[in-house]
Amino acid sequence: MDRSGLVVVSNRGPLSFELDPAGQPVATAPGGGLATTLRPLLAGSDATWVACAMSDADRKAADQGLMGVDGISILTVEPDPAVYRMAYDVISNATLWFVHHVLFDLTRRPRFDRRWAGAWDAYRIYNAAFAQRIAPAAREHATVLVQDYHLTLLPRMLAERRPDLKLVHFSHTPFADPSAFTVLPDAVRHELLSGMASASCGFHTQRWRDAFVACCTAEGVEPPPTFVAPLAADPRGLADRATSPACAAAAERLHRLTGDRRVVLRVDRVEPSKNLLRGFWAFDELLDRHPELRGTVVFLALAYGSRQTLPEYLAYGTEVEQAARVVNERWATDDWTPVILEVADDPDRSFAALTSYDVLLVNPIRDGLNLVAKEGPLVNTTDGVVVLSNEAGSVEELGTEALTINPFDVSATADALAGALAMPAEERARRAGALADLVRRRTPDDWLADQVAAAG
Repeated sequence: MDRSGLVVVSNRGPLSFELDPAGQPVATAPGGGLATTLRPLLAGSDATWVACAMSDADRKAADQGLMGVDGISILTVEPDPAVYRMAYDVISNATLWFVHHVLFDLTRRPRFDRRWAGAWDAYRIYNAAFAQRIAPAAREHATVLVQDYHLTLLPRMLAERRPDLKLVHFSHTPFADPSAFTVLPDAVRHELLSGMASASCGFHTQRWRDAFVACCTAEGVEPPPTFVAPLAADPRGLADRATSPACAAAAERLHRLTGDRRVVLRVDRVEPSKNLLRGFWAFDELLDRHPELRGTVVFLALAYGSRQTLPEYLAYGTEVEQAARVVNERWATDDWTPVILEVADDPDRSFAALTSYDVLLVNPIRDGLNLVAKEGPLVNTTDGVVVLSNEAGSVEELGTEALTINPFDVSATADALAGALAMPAEERARRAGALADLVRRRTPDDWLADQVAAAG
């Protein structure tokens, strides 16, 4: 597949920077699964990646001509910081994310007032800034792959400026069904769907694709061509990372914490849709109903912070810490801490834990895909069992071999954990092998190729 001339567009790019003590920009590892997945696929391809300069360090790096990596040309969009905060915090993260994940407490939120309308104007300005950056830079008839809910208005803006471009919009989140989507103001619903409908639209699952089409039909917007292309994990890259010296050192440290006890693991952002609270409540019920497990199993919850400028996320983080503390206060002994909660951005720690869990709990309230559910079976060496929410997009691929749960049902989650821990060795091995085989059916390259093919 020829990727020269390809344009990838996202809020976060494949390269980010921090300022060193002298105030000079220094490149750091890219954040987010999209950058981690796409960057090696585009290396050496002469593709262009258009992304937001998200920090002062990014903007300084752009000014100094440092935005380029692995043969990928990086073009930056540099919106006014106030515009970016309103577009990113208020619209993308506090509104669209909550709509698509069905997280609003409707008795109190959302509140569509004049301040929110100003934020929607900022979101429109933010999308227009990308259109203005891409339109003069893209080659004639170039394929442009727009990523995610931050840029739903961009396809229409680009189509108006450059009708020759072949446009794709890919949603990494779930898509709200019409009953949830109708929360948004009428004009906003129509503008958002019309923006996306100027491109071919891709989704991780048939369910999210169908929800988008249903929303278009309900709003009188002609649905565009759509496709389903679940993102895949990279077996080779994961294996290299899981066997690195840094992961080995992290594994030794984790083993000192857990000892020879069996491990129920979760690896998540501290984010309301990930459902950490019900995971702790289920583990508490597990210990209450199965006294024989006390002292023999540890719930290792490895988390990292997310969107900490939003009050909802800060409050949720406090609740998560309190829920873990309650379990430990109830059940801990002098030589056993039931829940080990670590909140830190430490990828080596997470990969080390994935190699040796007995049970991997993935119980989101809603998730576009959930790549952890795919990464775990690829690197795990202990025939670990996956307990998987039926609201995670990855259940469409993995549901036959994972133990599936209703993520709202705490007792059913406790039952699934008990069943996983009691599962005979032969059945554990069979399921673990089958899960790994299911994950290997697709590669990240397949996912990218699906998008390019959808562009026509």
